[in-house]
Amino acid sequence: MKYIVYADGGARGNPGPAGAGAIVRNETGDTVLTVSEFLGHTTNNVAEYTAVLRALQGIRDIAGSESAEVLVNMDSELVVKQMKGEYKIKHPNLKPLAEEVKKLLPHYAHVSFTHVRREQNKDADALANAAMDRGV
Repeated sequence: MKYIVYADGGARGNPGPAGAGAIVRNETGDTVLTVSEFLGHTTNNVAEYTAVLRALQGIRDIAGSESAEVLVNMDSELVVKQMKGEYKIKHPNLKPLAEEVKKLLPHYAHVSFTHVRREQNKDADALANAAMDRGV
């Protein structure tokens, strides 16, 4: 089974009130998971990583032992390049989140990270903003 993830995070003020959002669709285009989580006061990059982490955790729960292929799409070039190993992860707040994401990768047959334009990531952006609006 193939899962397509659109993930986004944001913080108002950066750092500030932050939210993580993600939408996961299966290979037929059906939405199988949404994430909209308020994170308290943190940075946009922490929110971006949290969105990916929650999506991967959710897919693991849905797919079980099934060998799934996951395509992660994000408008955060930083997170995409860090996950591909093109950029080093220097910020101490991001290292533990990146490690959590990396620990999940062996659960899947294949995981790829792709940088997309912001316009292509509107659904995940809306979920992240809804989380910030709720503030809970």
